[in-house]
Amino acid sequence: MHKVAYLLLLLISVSACKSPEARRPEQQISGSFIKESAERNKELYKKEEAAITKLIAQNPETSFQSSSNGFWYFYNKKDSLQKTTPVRGDLVLFTYDVKDLDGNIIVSEAENGLQEYQVDQSNQELISGIRDGIKLMKAGETVTFLFPSQKAFGYYGDTNKIGTNVPLICNVTLNTITQKETN
Repeated sequence: MHKVAYLLLLLISVSACKSPEARRPEQQISGSFIKESAERNKELYKKEEAAITKLIAQNPETSFQSSSNGFWYFYNKKDSLQKTTPVRGDLVLFTYDVKDLDGNIIVSEAENGLQEYQVDQSNQELISGIRDGIKLMKAGETVTFLFPSQKAFGYYGDTNKIGTNVPLICNVTLNTITQKETN
């Protein structure tokens, strides 16, 4: 009788020792939202790129350049004698205005005032296009940038004057570059 009890106890303990199964979620997300969002953003970029390309085509006398950072620009005032462009840590003083693609001023240079920015080290709320564009400039130059919305204020806008997904034109004048001190 003891052998049967031990055998029964052994069978119960072996059957009770199976590994726990993972619980399945009640609702599974397929990832379609992210895919749809990516597709919407691609379509938006194509539309904005077409509008900017049309604007460039309407100004054949202007020599636009394409940036590897996803925007277009041309020099209003170019200084071929200066050799230095700002690098990480340099302090720059500049002014800029913001226009829509029709050339209507949204934020004037006077409203923005003189801006001070430490290249790639500042938490200043500059649009990424201007942060990237300043690195292409030399002191004394004025450049007009054409930014698609993702290089401007993007989906959120500026919550004041600029709406969501608005491509912009910015005229930037780089006044001075103060190089960082190296020890």
